[in-house]
Amino acid sequence: MSARAIARGALIAALYALLTLLTIPMGAGAQLRFSEALCVLPWFCPEAVPGLFAGCAVANLVTGAVMLDVIFGSLATLAAAYLTYELRRRGFSKWLAPLPAVVVNAVAVGLLIRYAYQVELPLWMCMAGVFAGQAVSCYGIGMPLWYALDKFGRGLFE
Repeated sequence: MSARAIARGALIAALYALLTLLTIPMGAGAQLRFSEALCVLPWFCPEAVPGLFAGCAVANLVTGAVMLDVIFGSLATLAAAYLTYELRRRGFSKWLAPLPAVVVNAVAVGLLIRYAYQVELPLWMCMAGVFAGQAVSCYGIGMPLWYALDKFGRGLFE
């Protein structure tokens, strides 16, 4: 990796953590994390994969998440980011770019909410709540970000 790629990954990590910290009240309960809109970035550059992972880990540590969430929530972000990168690499539609973050986090974070945080709701409701929040963040904010980067930000990723 070049110094530019490492810096880009670090910047993505910092941006993810900062967006999470700035919107903490919105992330509680409904699982609406605006920083998840950045899940489209692996479509544009592979260094976004470790960047999103590191940003999520830092955000989870700083916000006082339980250790299982720090570990497995961050790993879920890593898996989703890698899948997004692979979707582009394999020529899939741009409309699938946010999907890994929506699905992977719905399952992983839904399990964490139910069992690590011991929320007394059925598992499917925990997963559905995360799915809804992720869909809003990843498609509602992430796809407009995708379009803006595709149109105006191509030079950022070359």
